[in-house]
Amino acid sequence: MPVKLKASDLFYKYPKDVVNRGQPKFRCKPDPSPFNRDDLYEVVAMMEAVMNELGSSDGRVLNLLEDIMHQDMPRFIESREMVFDCLVETARERLGLG
Repeated sequence: MPVKLKASDLFYKYPKDVVNRGQPKFRCKPDPSPFNRDDLYEVVAMMEAVMNELGSSDGRVLNLLEDIMHQDMPRFIESREMVFDCLVETARERLGLG
């Protein structure tokens, strides 16, 4: 069963880009669209996709992903597919899922 997240599942608080709320969000690769790290709707969709890719619904994994995004992911990583790849690979590394 796919992971479905709510805003309350996230550790950090994110602003909402209400204007672009109805625009398509990340579903899968390829997706070269820019990723808005400061939009709750974008973040929830990305975290769901990464959690599903990792096969985890563990809240600690979600917190790890948020920490990676905020503290470790370089700002030059801008496209949705690049963000997805970075989060998945870094999480696998840190979780020993290699």
